[in-house]
Amino acid sequence: MSNPLTPPVAPKHPKTFEQLGRTRTDDYAWMKDEAWQQVLRDPSKLRSDIREHLNAENAYTKAMLASTEALQAQMFAEMKGRIKEDDSSVPTPDGPWEYYVRYEQGAEHPIRARRPRGGEVGEEILLDEAALAKGKAYFQVGAAGHSPDHALYAWAADEQGSEYYTVRVKDLATGEELGAPAESAYGDFTFSPDSQWLFWIWRDENARPVKVFRRPARGGDDVLVYEETDEGMFLGVGTTSDDAYVTIHVGNQETTEIWIIPGAEPTADPACAERRSEGVRYEIDHWGDRWVIRTNADGAVDFKLCVSTEPLPARATWRDFVPHEPGRYITGFAAYAHHLVRMERVNALDRIVIMTRDGGEDIVAFDEEAYALHLEGGLEYETATTRFVYQSPTTPRQWFDYDMLTGQRTLRKTQEIPSGHDASQYVARRLYARAADGAQVPVTLLMRKDTPTDGSAPVMLYGYGSYGHAMEPTFSIRNLSLVDRGWIWATAHIRGGSDKGWGWFMDGRKDKKTNTFTDFIACAEHLIGEGLATKGKIAAYGGSAGGMLMGAVANMRPDLWGAIIAAVPFVDVLNTMSDDTLPLTPPEWPEWGNPLTDPGAYDRIASYSPYDQVGAKAYPPILATGGLSDPRVTYWEPAKWVAKLREHTTGEAPILLKINMEAGHGGASGRFDFLKEIALDYAFAVWAMEKGWMKEAVSR
Repeated sequence: MSNPLTPPVAPKHPKTFEQLGRTRTDDYAWMKDEAWQQVLRDPSKLRSDIREHLNAENAYTKAMLASTEALQAQMFAEMKGRIKEDDSSVPTPDGPWEYYVRYEQGAEHPIRARRPRGGEVGEEILLDEAALAKGKAYFQVGAAGHSPDHALYAWAADEQGSEYYTVRVKDLATGEELGAPAESAYGDFTFSPDSQWLFWIWRDENARPVKVFRRPARGGDDVLVYEETDEGMFLGVGTTSDDAYVTIHVGNQETTEIWIIPGAEPTADPACAERRSEGVRYEIDHWGDRWVIRTNADGAVDFKLCVSTEPLPARATWRDFVPHEPGRYITGFAAYAHHLVRMERVNALDRIVIMTRDGGEDIVAFDEEAYALHLEGGLEYETATTRFVYQSPTTPRQWFDYDMLTGQRTLRKTQEIPSGHDASQYVARRLYARAADGAQVPVTLLMRKDTPTDGSAPVMLYGYGSYGHAMEPTFSIRNLSLVDRGWIWATAHIRGGSDKGWGWFMDGRKDKKTNTFTDFIACAEHLIGEGLATKGKIAAYGGSAGGMLMGAVANMRPDLWGAIIAAVPFVDVLNTMSDDTLPLTPPEWPEWGNPLTDPGAYDRIASYSPYDQVGAKAYPPILATGGLSDPRVTYWEPAKWVAKLREHTTGEAPILLKINMEAGHGGASGRFDFLKEIALDYAFAVWAMEKGWMKEAVSR
């Protein structure tokens, strides 16, 4: 480009699709490399014209945001300064050892280690991720763990961000790697309870997990254990808490099937616990003399716990243990020898319930207006101690060990903020926005005590709203870099997430998907109505499916936003859901519908798909980001979206694209490198708000 401040103009090569009697034309379909499967494994194979275009986009974004580089550096330094660089986790005991993760000063990646139980010396390094990542543009360990006999250690590593992992096993006595690594693997594996076998999952050429293999843990040939023929299902492997069984989990967003293998006979054929039935989800664990089942069967929208005493826990043998209670969403459970711990959420707040075998209960909860509570559990079954983590928007993470016999809480660690953090200087609030249909949508706010609440402060409104993922009110070392500059951080707990229960999720998917978008808009309008925000001074922020939310609200109400940040945004919904070769398309049909076979699904998706709904209007400043190796939201989605936005916008606000050419869906793999990407997002928001493109448009 002769002028780096001139946005790239993507050429148009119209491609017409005919589908279910409907026709659509995509001018930018050429940005999808026909050999995308090869690009996932080797990004250097990207077609040259696409690479040139993405490089031009990155150069344009860098030039446009050159004035923010000092702010980016300052924000990055602030975020980094809130991280204890030589931090370590609270050790987790397991037999004669206690296991932990620690970082050395300045390291991007951790060291996984163990030491004799109860001691402070005798460290043994199990995996030095920093050493393995040296010289690599991308390195991410997806899973790592020791064998039950503590003799072996396995880990799954991804070296390009494509989520194709390589699983390796080493002998902890000699340090020697055992056998050939498992290639093209999913980032999930498990040792058999006798430590003799490793179960792992293979991904096909379309990056889908389709086969479970078993191999001798010390090296040897793979044996096929399970093959999934439904390309819409995900796979997982594990063991029950009491080590009585190996489990194979098959499922998607709405249907589950679990197969079990006796731990004492790990080479036996798997048996199905309960055959899949569309719309029925369940998970199981073995609790000594019985199975515990968490399920939504029989109309238990917010889930219930059942038990079965049969060797094979088929649905006919289930009986209620914790009955369904509407509005009390049971999110999970953990089994110990003499206790069962369940997690539940009521009105977007978590609590932990400690249960005995006879049904006795002890509730663990906190009094803050908004907080998050996570069960961390442990590695041992025969123990009276469980571990949980408490945090809130104002309160750094606190790790507690909880004695399930006495009810005593022991604080094991508080997240240290080296640069300092005075929680008393911040305020967290919980508001409720009225949605178009009357639903009450929670909004969590974080601000400094001295931040004006008269609408003059800029607001960052964050949302997601898909797959039942709740946006919990956690502590963030990142968000403080905006809050300390006088911003109000707002998290919208919109439908499509499970913040208010599984029914809250069901009300934001498929034919009810637009509730997600209108809820987010209602949250913005509520903040304006309460005098906390001003139209045109709200930045909207979301990633992945939350990026689809960003695209939808940009089309629906561009006047509300002073800036939009769409990270790895799923914006080309109709084209992606119509391409059944893409990794996540068949598994995602339960979430969005199948536009290949269902005309109603086609029309519904077309009505909100951000890319398809781009039109002639004054769009706010937009920053879209992506990763070249991303198998979840492919790089061409944000690239195509940005090109179409630029073509159609009637305003003067800039529309920017930043593609990480060396990463995938999660961005940079290093703990500090990732913060640089967040600093770019936040600096863009500050820059856009200061430029005031939409404030001027609103005033006109």
